[in-house]
Amino acid sequence: MPQPEVPDPAYADLDSMLSRKYGKEAANYFSGSPLNRVSFLRSDHSFLSEALKHASTSFLLFNNLAPMAKDPTKLEYASYNDVQPLIGENPYSKTEAEMISEYNSTIAVPQLLFLGLDETQNFGFEWKVYRGSPYFALDVTPKGSMSSIAVNFIEAMRSRGRQFLEGRIHMSLPAPQAAIYAQARALLDWNARNPFCAQCGQPTLSINAGMKRTCPPKDLASLTEGSAIGSTIPHTPTERPYCATRQGVSNLSFPRTDATVIMAVISADGRRVLLGRQKRWPEYLYSTLAGFIEPAESVEEAVRREAWEESGVTLGRVVMHSTQPWPYPANLMIGAIAQCVPGKEEIMLKHDPELEDAKWVNLREVKEALEIRTSDIGDGAPEGYEEGRLRLPPRTAIASQLLSAVTRDSFYDITGTVVERGWCGPARLRLGFFLLELHPGVTVGPAGSGRKPRRAMQAMAMIVFEPATLGVGV
Repeated sequence: MPQPEVPDPAYADLDSMLSRKYGKEAANYFSGSPLNRVSFLRSDHSFLSEALKHASTSFLLFNNLAPMAKDPTKLEYASYNDVQPLIGENPYSKTEAEMISEYNSTIAVPQLLFLGLDETQNFGFEWKVYRGSPYFALDVTPKGSMSSIAVNFIEAMRSRGRQFLEGRIHMSLPAPQAAIYAQARALLDWNARNPFCAQCGQPTLSINAGMKRTCPPKDLASLTEGSAIGSTIPHTPTERPYCATRQGVSNLSFPRTDATVIMAVISADGRRVLLGRQKRWPEYLYSTLAGFIEPAESVEEAVRREAWEESGVTLGRVVMHSTQPWPYPANLMIGAIAQCVPGKEEIMLKHDPELEDAKWVNLREVKEALEIRTSDIGDGAPEGYEEGRLRLPPRTAIASQLLSAVTRDSFYDITGTVVERGWCGPARLRLGFFLLELHPGVTVGPAGSGRKPRRAMQAMAMIVFEPATLGVGV
């Protein structure tokens, strides 16, 4: 199956001071959503009620986190009339305060999310100054008292030629659809994982159009021992036990996002990149190193720690490249490029047994593999693959973007020139004029003049150790 394109960054063609100094922004798969989330309208039930029933409104359906689609390359959406048997006439007919005061955990309510407005598809829906086609997501997984209705609904959708894509990871959708899917999946998964209050253990209620959960002070039902939501015995309302989440400012549960670092590590001489592989991966498939950020740890510290723990190398300068939402279940991949400290490049895998192997690979070999030998972990080798050759992740993975950044000709030529030729000959002229264009205040001496301006030499060092500072291919 062909790999989808990654999204274009916002205002990709806009010339600005920042883009001239730091280079163009990079966007990754699962980002670049066409939706305006208008998050400040999520508590406005008048707005949600109007958006819910509009003719242009689309509902993305999930069954056990499997999205409804025509095929793996195209999502399918339902209309309000389709989902009305599941959600009722209008789940936003009451205010949030009323919903909380009338909460009854015996009633199973399908999780409904408001995702945003697609302002590129303006088919008549307007709310004050906001226009666009509304998008919602709905969990149709059979649960509790809604099980039989949900089962019948799913069968009805399948009878119309629609399917729910099985499998944990879906990376074959076009970029705009992938971003909508990622937002919906991450939020539905979070809601499904948090039906109970982490403080007192009582059932929680979804509010704010699916973006928050609250622990109501009263419940029209009490859970019987060992029962699940939707199968409880109702009784007269009573005050729930004390819960700290109802006091002060910590009165709500918000979706979690787990920050993760992923880094392309280049050698001290700028000619090689460090790659690793896990035992469960297909043979010869390698990728960049990655790991979770720990509490009270900066991104830079996490990059250095993970690289040392997994491979034994010591890193110096770390620069940010781009980020990627990763909805499995709710990660934000923070992509970085880092450079090894000279003399600290020996690979040692005895600290953390996560990697089966790690090795330094020449940048030119990596560049060649990016062009013809990329595939997802769950896919077979790409067409024309020669057994034993290096394989890399697809372009939908941020690892591929990082490796592409460090193997671009501009990045390689500049780092290679500085390391290989130093401050001399034609290489100096080429490098000097590059610096002059980006930094008008830098004075560069012509070849053979014997002039070695301090500021120019300092700027050259920045190219080796801080490529993102000058925007040279990262």
